[in-house]
Amino acid sequence: MIPARFAHLTFSFFLSGIMTFIITGVATLRAVGLTQEVIHLWLTAWPISWMISFPTVTIVAPFARRLSNWLTLPNKD
Repeated sequence: MIPARFAHLTFSFFLSGIMTFIITGVATLRAVGLTQEVIHLWLTAWPISWMISFPTVTIVAPFARRLSNWLTLPNKD
């Protein structure tokens, strides 16, 4: 198993991978339509998007978390 201190990186890895997989699929389908080459185009665009998304999510997630915490009220349990 991966040590807990790497939770931020594993979260960023999986989130960026799943999100870019979905988004590049939608964008590719909208750009070229339902053609024979859509799967090939999608699967070649996805790794490029992921290479950009992973470091971006890793850097931006802490800021987004702080902003979200600042904008929301604490639980009153």
